[in-house]
Amino acid sequence: MKHLNAIFEGLGSAVMLAYRAFVSLPSAPRIIKRVVEQAFIGGYNTLPIVAMLSFFIGAELALQSGISLQNFGAKQLIGTLVGESLVRELGPVMVAIMMAGRVASATTAELASMKVYQEIDALETMNIPPERFLVLPRLIAVLLYMPVLTMIGIVIGWFGGAVVCEYVNFIGVDSEQYFHSLTQFMTMSKVFDGLIKAEIFGFCVILIACNTGLRTRGGPREIGFAVTRSVVLSLISILILDYFITKALAL
Repeated sequence: MKHLNAIFEGLGSAVMLAYRAFVSLPSAPRIIKRVVEQAFIGGYNTLPIVAMLSFFIGAELALQSGISLQNFGAKQLIGTLVGESLVRELGPVMVAIMMAGRVASATTAELASMKVYQEIDALETMNIPPERFLVLPRLIAVLLYMPVLTMIGIVIGWFGGAVVCEYVNFIGVDSEQYFHSLTQFMTMSKVFDGLIKAEIFGFCVILIACNTGLRTRGGPREIGFAVTRSVVLSLISILILDYFITKALAL
């Protein structure tokens, strides 16, 4: 019962934090510099890791698909399988997981440190709402860079699959056939569904990170616990949301 109360309390505080942040939306022009800064930290700095991870995910998908499909004489469908998997599922989920491990952890550590060392109290004393100054720029930034980051990851994953199909001997599917298979059943609605997932995942991950950081109590030791809690909650929320969003988009 205690854990259940803690879960609902955390959900309620996250919703209220988002509400208080977006109430300050009319002041967004004054925080454009902070939005750009957060977009650089969260998007540009994460891009190399996302690119490398996406390339090898696409390569692994193509390799496993080639191993499975060669027994059925359907190797020409590898492009379809890789394309659909990355757009619908693996692209948004893996980028969101990278966000949780890299951006959310750093955000939680920063805000938890500010809370523990009473910098948040200092902002409130100066009549600067932390929701407007610290949370809103991060939420706006993630909504801007998350679909771009996800789309880049998906495209790089496609090329990773093409490299494997071209140069692994027992697969032997040339790039032209691979991309023809990939684009044959690919529609803009499927890409749009994947980007919707990415937006929701990214928003929730950053919201959880901000909420966990601002609710940190105690001394410096609690900062590490807050970071761990934030990453774990983010990963759980990604997987739970993935199921329900997939089900909703399938209707």
